[in-house]
Amino acid sequence: MAAGGLRLRTIRRLGWLGWWRPLPAPTPTPTLAGLGMVMVLLAVAAVVSSSAPPPGSGPVAGARADDGARVVAVSANGPRLRDLTVASPALGRTAMVRLLLPRRFAAEPARRWPTLWLLHGCCDSYRSWTRSTDLQTLPALAEVLVVMPEAGQVGFYSDWRNHGRLGPPRWETFHLVELRQLLERNFHAGSRRAIAGLSMGGLGAMAYTARHPGMFQAAAAYSGILDTRCQGGPIPGPAFVFNLLRAFGQDPDALWGDPRQQPAVWAAHNPTDLAARLRGVELFVSVGDGQPGPLVPHPTRQARLLEQALRPQTLAFAGRLRQLAIPVQVDADGHGTHDWRYWQQELHRSLPLLQHALERGSG
Repeated sequence: MAAGGLRLRTIRRLGWLGWWRPLPAPTPTPTLAGLGMVMVLLAVAAVVSSSAPPPGSGPVAGARADDGARVVAVSANGPRLRDLTVASPALGRTAMVRLLLPRRFAAEPARRWPTLWLLHGCCDSYRSWTRSTDLQTLPALAEVLVVMPEAGQVGFYSDWRNHGRLGPPRWETFHLVELRQLLERNFHAGSRRAIAGLSMGGLGAMAYTARHPGMFQAAAAYSGILDTRCQGGPIPGPAFVFNLLRAFGQDPDALWGDPRQQPAVWAAHNPTDLAARLRGVELFVSVGDGQPGPLVPHPTRQARLLEQALRPQTLAFAGRLRQLAIPVQVDADGHGTHDWRYWQQELHRSLPLLQHALERGSG
């Protein structure tokens, strides 16, 4: 594993020579670019009863989501860690969700727990937050249900347009309808929710919060893709998204369509365009400047370039919030690159804000 969590095969696949090419007109079809977007964020999972089955358990009984989504297996990976296999109609397949249970989950089976959703970034998985941070040892999360869902290598936390045909993958529906219902009906999840994500997961955290008012009381993004229509910085937002999709063999137009022909679809998933809908939510964003910093004195070139490309997006998003007089806590002053050591630090820095939102009311 390379610094910042990028696997070497991913670095080779993404190749950085074409990454800086501009978006051509009239139809944006950027060349395969080396957007080795380091992974990020994790999100949510749960167990089907207050006493979790042993590892390798078979099909699990429990309430289904409205569309029939269900937990088909639960694996225990420690006293509090569970992996769920969910059969999802929204995805047309099974998907994984990692859950960190509250310490008193089994002792208080009737209690409704506040939930923290942690979203992973591009090229990573539902395992990333527990693999790359000290999440499991944080006292602040002892009374919180932490949910870390699978979101696809380049799923972009969206229901894909698929050239107007719609259909799978529908990541937003999987997370916020199917998985949310399964958590509430089987794993004692309450109505107090906070969400955080890094890189691609940062987009998910802010877009989900804005697109579903009242669902999340706090949101945080670390090195996030926060202005997909940004035209400034080293690489324009649409080219950034398209290059990443192409690097993983996806049709770029299948996600939100052509940004020139479907601008409303792009705007409807862009955190900066949706900023006005974040009023009343406790917000935190962070980004480095792409320069070597105290946590990573010798970063990889990929980690530097990615952070330099995402910095203008984060600053544009924060600037739009300020124009709207919406409070946001911003950490963008220090050196830093696209690396898990910085994201763990920012998780720690944002935890008081996230925890405050979770504690404002009952679960």
